[in-house]
Amino acid sequence: MNKSKNIAIIGGGPSGLMAAEIIATAGHNVTLYDRMPSLGRKFLMAGRGGLNLTHSEPLEIFIRRYKEASDWLEPHINAFPPEALRAWCEGLGQETFIGSSGRVFPRSMKAAPLLRAWLQRLEQLGVRYCGRHSWQGWDGDALIFTNSQEQITVEPDATLLALGGASWPRLGSDGGWVKILSEYGVEISPLRPANCGFIAPWSDYFSTRFAGVPLKPVVLTHNGVFHQGEIMITSRGIEGGAVYALSASLRESIAAEGNTVLQIDLRPGMSLDALTKKLQVRNNQSLSTYLRKAGFSPPAIGLLREVIESGQLAKINPDTLAGYLKALPVMLTANTGIMRAISTAGGISRNAVDEKFMLKAKPGVFAAGEMLDWEAPTGGYLLQGCFSTAVAAAQGVLNFLE
Repeated sequence: MNKSKNIAIIGGGPSGLMAAEIIATAGHNVTLYDRMPSLGRKFLMAGRGGLNLTHSEPLEIFIRRYKEASDWLEPHINAFPPEALRAWCEGLGQETFIGSSGRVFPRSMKAAPLLRAWLQRLEQLGVRYCGRHSWQGWDGDALIFTNSQEQITVEPDATLLALGGASWPRLGSDGGWVKILSEYGVEISPLRPANCGFIAPWSDYFSTRFAGVPLKPVVLTHNGVFHQGEIMITSRGIEGGAVYALSASLRESIAAEGNTVLQIDLRPGMSLDALTKKLQVRNNQSLSTYLRKAGFSPPAIGLLREVIESGQLAKINPDTLAGYLKALPVMLTANTGIMRAISTAGGISRNAVDEKFMLKAKPGVFAAGEMLDWEAPTGGYLLQGCFSTAVAAAQGVLNFLE
């Protein structure tokens, strides 16, 4: 007797693909639906920077990167940890390595070879793909899709939603699922930009002169939390890895107060006392020459001039100058929009799902990945969270079918 069931997975990103592999490996019939014509589009875009799969740091530190959601995600990341993700990747013939920062990458530093091998495996497992299928909700227990020609209804034995957040909607995830699930009483935290840039009131001169220029290394501090890395000056503000690491704190402060102040240490490798001593002798040099000879780059000097009034700089003493260079206060007035954010905060509340991510309001329907209400900085934590929750939700589907 054929005991296989029919499973619908909506969303063709890493969470949907991982869930499809696990469920199809268990012998069930899996059909993937996505509104885009091809799979893994945002996954491929992530690969442009080297495809940071996960991170090699100790698991107890790794878990804390998910902040408020740490306790919620911890059992699922423990069940499918970074080591398991690396082993899975290498099982597809894609060797991984640990970079100098502790981040984990495929040896090829590209997403395309991994995705090709993955799709080939899914094809061998019998997973079907229906592209250009836009999910519209339910009619009773039947899923409703539209494509360019018609409306289609499907009645699977179980459904897994992996529709992503709302960042980079042109790649497939537009957050349209929020309205659908809300109508069924699913509790959803509002979607917000995560790992995003921020707006600063730059002058036209500074914006024109330094937009697109990196500033590194720096240490950023906000609300007592600091992060070292690099930032990119943009025409409207700042972005980059160090900014993304603090984006949740910055975003929430701006939402509460209308603006916030980010402190930038422009010389993280030198103590305040040592820098003060280095700046003691100026010898009638211009400020730019004086600071350039002290080892500061043009964008660092430009940022100092942008933030501190010229009249104050003209008569500044070495002690005060060193203090600014070690903790330059930059006002941020807004975050950039969700459409250009790397990821999305908010989503399906932990109270809306059971321990295997099945919707309490819709039995037999599971959710995974960025749809769930968690966020994490860049550095491998985003993909790891997507993969680990997909493994848990796929196991939930299998338990439900039993």
